Amino acid sequence: MTKYRRACVPGGTYYFNACLADPASTLLVDQVQLLRHAVSLCQKQRPFAINAAVVLPAQVQMIWTLPPDDADYAARWRMIKSTFSRHLPVASVRGASMIRRGEKSIWQRRFQEHLIRDQDDYALHDHLIATAPLRAGLTRDGSDWPLCSAYKRRIRFAASRSMSVA
Repeated sequence: MTKYRRACVPGGTYYFNACLADPASTLLVDQVQLLRHAVSLCQKQRPFAINAAVVLPAQVQMIWTLPPDDADYAARWRMIKSTFSRHLPVASVRGASMIRRGEKSIWQRRFQEHLIRDQDDYALHDHLIATAPLRAGLTRDGSDWPLCSAYKRRIRFAASRSMSVA
C-alpha cells in the first residue's frame, strides 16, 4: 500500500481539488444539493470552515480552515465522498477492484491537497477557485458562475454598493 506524505497541520488552511472518476460527467452540478448536504453533514460531525469553493461539473475545489486541534482532512473528504456516493446509483462500468472494495466508481480514489503557507499562497489558490469556471470554459468570467464563492462575493458587493448609493 502506498504511503502518501501529506502535510497535516492542526488548524491549517488547505486547498483541495476532488474529481469525479468520469471527467465528462456533470454529476456534481446535477446533484449540487446532494453535495451541499454531504458537506453540511460532515461539517456538523467534524467542524471546519469553508473559505472559498467552486463546484464544476466533474470536480470541486475548496479552501478549508480546520479547527486548532484537528488536522484530519482526509476523514472529512472520506465522509463527504461516501455520503454523496451512497445516495446515487452504481455506475454502469466498474473494475474488479472497485467491485471488491464496494466502490461505486463515482469519485477518483484520491484528492489533491495543498497546505496554504502564507497570504500570497492563499491569494493564489483563491484566484484559482475564482477563475476555475473560466478555465473550464463554463463562463466568460468566474464571478458569473453561481456555484462559485466569487459569484457570491460579487452579488454581496453589488448589493452593498446599491444600498450605499441609494
